[in-house]
Amino acid sequence: MSRSDRPSEAKDAVAALVEELPPAPAQEKALEDFLPPPALRAGSGMRSARLVDTFGRRATVVLRGEDTPIDVEIDAEVDAVVVQAALENGDRVMVEPDERGELSVVGVLQCRRPEKLKIMAETVEIEAEREVVFRSGKSALRLREDGEIDLVGSRISAASRGLFRLVGRMLRLN
Repeated sequence: MSRSDRPSEAKDAVAALVEELPPAPAQEKALEDFLPPPALRAGSGMRSARLVDTFGRRATVVLRGEDTPIDVEIDAEVDAVVVQAALENGDRVMVEPDERGELSVVGVLQCRRPEKLKIMAETVEIEAEREVVFRSGKSALRLREDGEIDLVGSRISAASRGLFRLVGRMLRLN
């Protein structure tokens, strides 16, 4: 046998082995099983979304650029009351995938100046170095750093359910 016959014999032997092997098992998982959820395929980072509804620690959102509403979890670090207020104000939320690829609401976006601003907390503290001014139309309240307080209005009313006390070194009425 010449050297030139050996490669063809080797090819024949390999072909015979391949024919004897059992067929490869069918792929159990489709390609879709390895892709991220459809909502994340356009980008796996943080995305903005429009709120449709909230219920407990979950929300229904529509991701920017998409039409289909999806249900997502509200992250444990986000107060559900804040998300509910965002729904009422028409504000958007930020959603982010977790380690499993499931989206959750991680923040609220304020997109415009609100018509009404409601602040709710146990304590509200407003502090300024020089002065604080509250103004609406023709009325104003100014608190200055030196302790001077100006209250201006076309009609000022004060009432007390108990003792109403005015104390000062000097009181001047008109």
